[in-house]
Amino acid sequence: MEATKPKNTKVTILLSINAAAVLIAGVLIASAIWLNGGLEFRAVDERSDIVEDTLGELELLESISDSNADTSKYTSTTGNDDYISTSSHEFDNTSVQPGELWNEKAITIYATPDTDICIGGSLSDLGEMYWQTSDTNVISGFYNSARTWLGFNDETCRYPVIRGIGTTTITAGTYDGKRKDSIVVNVVEPPADQWKHEVLTLVNKIRIKNDLEQLAWGYACESAADVRAKETVTLYSHNRPDGSSWSTACPVPKSSGGVSGENLAIGNAAVSPATVVALWMSSDTHRANILNPDYTKLAVGFNFDLNTDYKTYWSQFFSTY
Repeated sequence: MEATKPKNTKVTILLSINAAAVLIAGVLIASAIWLNGGLEFRAVDERSDIVEDTLGELELLESISDSNADTSKYTSTTGNDDYISTSSHEFDNTSVQPGELWNEKAITIYATPDTDICIGGSLSDLGEMYWQTSDTNVISGFYNSARTWLGFNDETCRYPVIRGIGTTTITAGTYDGKRKDSIVVNVVEPPADQWKHEVLTLVNKIRIKNDLEQLAWGYACESAADVRAKETVTLYSHNRPDGSSWSTACPVPKSSGGVSGENLAIGNAAVSPATVVALWMSSDTHRANILNPDYTKLAVGFNFDLNTDYKTYWSQFFSTY
C-alpha cells in the first residue's frame, strides 16, 4: 500500500487479528490471520473526512459519549472520566448582538482539526458570507462547507484548513453588510497522552454496553502502539516498513499463551478520540476487535504531524498480555 496517495483516491482501512492458535511446547500461541475489509474513505477536494452518509457516524458519536449511559461498573485507568473529546466547539451564541456573529472573543481548537468553526447558532437566513484569516500559516482558509456528517450546518459553519500551530484572527461577514465580526482562534497541539487514554475510556464504555469485560491499559505493548502509529505515516498497512508483520512490534510471549490484534486509522475522519472510535465502530472488522471477548488489554498509539498528507495517525494494539 502506498505511503502517500494522490487526490480523489480511495483509502481502505484493513483489519488484522490473531485468530489461529497453534500448540508450541504445550502452550497456545496465536498466529496472525489477515482479514481485508473495512471502511472506504473518499478524498474530495483534498478533504479526507467525507464518508458514507448511511453509516450513522453521528449516531455512533452520540452513543459512545452518552452521559446517561450506565457506567456504574466503569473504572477509569486515568483517574478522570470527566473530559471526553468531542468533535464540536460549544459556542455560547444564544443572544448574539446586532451586527455581530459571535459572543466569544477567542476560542482554542486542536490542530487536527477537531472542530468546525461556527457562528451564532441562533442566526439564520444569512445569505452568502465571506470568511478571512489574518495568518495563513496557522489557518490558510476554509472549505465552503461544514462536516455535515457530524451534524454541522453548511450555512453557519466552516471547516478550517489548518497549516500550523499559533494564533490567527478570523473575520467573517455577510455580503449585504448587515453582519461582520472577528474572533481570535488559538490553534494548539492535540494532547496525545490524554487522547490515547480517552480512546480506552470510550472503548470500555462500548464494551460495558455489550456486557463485556473492560480492557486494562496495555503497558506491555504501549511503546509498540506508538511505533505502529508512526510507521503508518510511511506505510499504511498491517505490514511494517521493514516487511515484517505488525505483530512483531509486540510479539506474543512464548512463555504463555496469548492473542493480539490491531486496528489502524488515518486522516481527517479521525480527528479526535470520539471520531476515531466511531469510525472503527462503523466497520464490522474493526468492531470485531473492539468487541472481542478474549482481549484483556488495549494500548493506543497516536501520531500527529501537520507536515504529512493525513496528519493524524492512530493504532490500537489489543492483547491478552
